[in-house]
Amino acid sequence: MAEYVYVDNSNVFIEGRKIAARRRGVSDFSDFSFRLDFGKLYDFVAEYNPGKIARALLLGSRPPLNDNVWNIAERAGFEVVVLDRNQNNQEKKVDTGIVAAMVRDAYTKAGKSDVISLVAGDSDYVPAINLLVNDGFHVEVVFWSSASGELKRACSRFVELDRHLDDLEY
Repeated sequence: MAEYVYVDNSNVFIEGRKIAARRRGVSDFSDFSFRLDFGKLYDFVAEYNPGKIARALLLGSRPPLNDNVWNIAERAGFEVVVLDRNQNNQEKKVDTGIVAAMVRDAYTKAGKSDVISLVAGDSDYVPAINLLVNDGFHVEVVFWSSASGELKRACSRFVELDRHLDDLEY
């Protein structure tokens, strides 16, 4: 049994900041000291299927030039895809990039006994998750409690990250 992992970097990071802020009582609703450890995230997701990661893909927007986040993620085992922001400096194409990779891999590489893990929490992923689950794939969503209720219901299994916050940051 292999595992295919797809991570929406901004989604997991921004929501992680909010969860950290709530836990620490930070009043601005976002704890800017929160730093996600990609190695720990990789190990956490792989824990359910140790040594069997067939692909771990992390997608996100181009960070500032002095940001080493992508190098850290690559060293942790992720294949990194960086997308440019649009003219208004908005992140675009990340969700659709993940959906395209996830669906392509499911139908060309993965078997029905494999696990497809999505580390993202918004409802934009629901149509793809519904498609895969209805076609017999096991799809896990690994995310914070703030994940869309519709997404939680659509997947085969939901794994909540909140109680692992301290274990996932550096």
